[in-house]
Amino acid sequence: MTSGTDEAMANEFDTVAGWTAQVAMDLGPDYHVPAACRGSGQPAALDWLLKGLQPTPGDLLIDAGAGVGGPAAYASQWAGLRPILVEPEPDACRASRELFGFPVMQADATRLPLPDGAAGLAWCLGVLCTTTGADAQLAILRELARVVRPGGRIGLLVFLATVTQLDDPPEGNHFPSPAALTAMVGQAGLAVLDRALAADLPRPPADWQERTQAVESELERRHQNHPAWRVAEEQSARIGHLLQQGQLQAQVLLLQRP
Repeated sequence: MTSGTDEAMANEFDTVAGWTAQVAMDLGPDYHVPAACRGSGQPAALDWLLKGLQPTPGDLLIDAGAGVGGPAAYASQWAGLRPILVEPEPDACRASRELFGFPVMQADATRLPLPDGAAGLAWCLGVLCTTTGADAQLAILRELARVVRPGGRIGLLVFLATVTQLDDPPEGNHFPSPAALTAMVGQAGLAVLDRALAADLPRPPADWQERTQAVESELERRHQNHPAWRVAEEQSARIGHLLQQGQLQAQVLLLQRP
């Protein structure tokens, strides 16, 4: 990746992650999970994945590319799971520890620092498209397959390209096609149990939307003049435009290691 691409990704997933955690702590505990779910962690998608994962209270959940830890906290609160977070960005790691106190390992999802069969469940939300390409995406899927036990289940949220050429795509993102993702899942030795379009799932409840909007407004008030904020917002706007145009789609998938 170019230095500009590296900077764009760091702004979005590290600098703004730290700011988000600070805003959430200042607003209070009711805002922690919604704030930390900015981006890929919408309640309906998490509910869909948790239903498919079929957890029992106390099960370990490996969250690869965990960000600020919002989805892991949601899984802990609503399904009684014990999350283990893996996240490459240092500010995001610090933020998740401060907000939720879960075990966090600073590492890349292509090389999870966990033993074979470490848990029965794992998920990876909005991470595949942030890699350097197909080789890294396949490596993530193979790592997920390695760290779950035989019969274990894996949840994915993935942004997929529905056209060959995207209009003004965000920097540093590489979106597989639906067919390419299906092929990679098979190469990783995983089976697809179910899938759904995120757009077909219910919208967040009103109180969730109010809290996320409060977080967004406070982030903008504090940081709107900072270059990192402007870059992150531009990245997000590009993805939103592509979703609106139908050039991207968000899918949730339930996978299983045979």
